Amino acid sequence: MREPLPPRRTPDRQKDRPTWLLGRAAARSSALLAGAFAEHGDGLRGYHYRLLAALEQWGPESQADLGRDTGIDRSDVTGALRELEDRGLVRREADATNRRRKIVSVTPSGLAVLRELDGVLDGVQEALLAPLSAAQRRQYAEIMALLAGS
Repeated sequence: MREPLPPRRTPDRQKDRPTWLLGRAAARSSALLAGAFAEHGDGLRGYHYRLLAALEQWGPESQADLGRDTGIDRSDVTGALRELEDRGLVRREADATNRRRKIVSVTPSGLAVLRELDGVLDGVQEALLAPLSAAQRRQYAEIMALLAGS
């Protein structure tokens, strides 16, 4: 899918609406993330990071639960985990109580890559929030959490 072009102009009746501004900020954020992963992610993407972070925080869990918990579609989780497993970043093993179910865990190599990707994401956060003061950054995070329903 092609990256949408930024608009050259925005109609006055639209330019100050929160939905428009939020959409533009999200587009900028997505572009920064995609660029950072393309440049520094060694072929990994945001959903790989999300899976590794979830496994590091919550521990081993079934492949199906991991997909539900992270909000990643089941077929996308399967492909992403295959890629992570091929790199030795996760391990998938049959559940002892249900042989059809796969339990996924992060490997020490996966934790090391996760720490490297944390640095990539830290850089993206800094680039995105560069125009804001420290107080504005805290306020922005609080407001976004409210809008996101968190």
